[in-house]
Amino acid sequence: MFDRYNRRINYLRISVTDRCNLRCRYCMPAEGIKLLGHNDILSYDEIAEFTRQAVSMGVDKVRLTGGEPLVRKDLPALVAMLSGIEGIKDLAMTTNGTLLSKYAQKLETAGLKRVNVSLDSMDPFKFSWITRGGKLNDTLAGIDAAIKNGLTPVRINCVVKHSKNEPDAKMVSEYADKKGLEIRYIKEMDLERGEFNVVEGGEGGNCAKCNRIRLTANGKVKPCLFSDLEYDVRELGNEEAIRKAVENKPACGTSNHNGHFYNIGG
Repeated sequence: MFDRYNRRINYLRISVTDRCNLRCRYCMPAEGIKLLGHNDILSYDEIAEFTRQAVSMGVDKVRLTGGEPLVRKDLPALVAMLSGIEGIKDLAMTTNGTLLSKYAQKLETAGLKRVNVSLDSMDPFKFSWITRGGKLNDTLAGIDAAIKNGLTPVRINCVVKHSKNEPDAKMVSEYADKKGLEIRYIKEMDLERGEFNVVEGGEGGNCAKCNRIRLTANGKVKPCLFSDLEYDVRELGNEEAIRKAVENKPACGTSNHNGHFYNIGG
């Protein structure tokens, strides 16, 4: 698939849930959020069928996101469904890592290839402050489990205020170097104000090279994270929703007033 700016769209990011077991300050309000109803969230069968359609149209790279994807019941079952779709070359997941030690082996067996793990500080107290109660050791144990079970290369997503030279980012970088992990630095973004930057160490935020569409947990196909455009798969059908998203994908992100990081997946 190519959009009107001749960008090849081959990357699908799927938010499987709007729920998360952490409350990171740059992502979710302290009081939590109004959660989607059970019937609003796409079933695994619906997600798999949508993915089959997307793959038939040219998608070959799929990433599961959330919220925190591992809080959704029996996620390895969805991974197994997706890994069985012929044409997917890369099946990955972004996670906060806190549940990885429990699920890494099952995810690898189901067909997941690799993970990105969010890690913003190596200071247990700072980590707990950022995540509003998270335990650093849970995430570190999850990273170890991912490595042990071959969900590699493990990539670290480190959110920074300004640059990778901040003290917390430096500590995370030292940890990643010792573990032989790749690291990506992501400056804090603001959807409503349209504030975003190119990810250092990755291609996210580079509009000229953007190759992705997003499926939200409640079935909206978004052509751009920083746009209000979205197309409902239950109303339009999978193929038409994908076509409209690709055809109307903007040249560059602007702002988003009807979505949040916790329900789109970043």
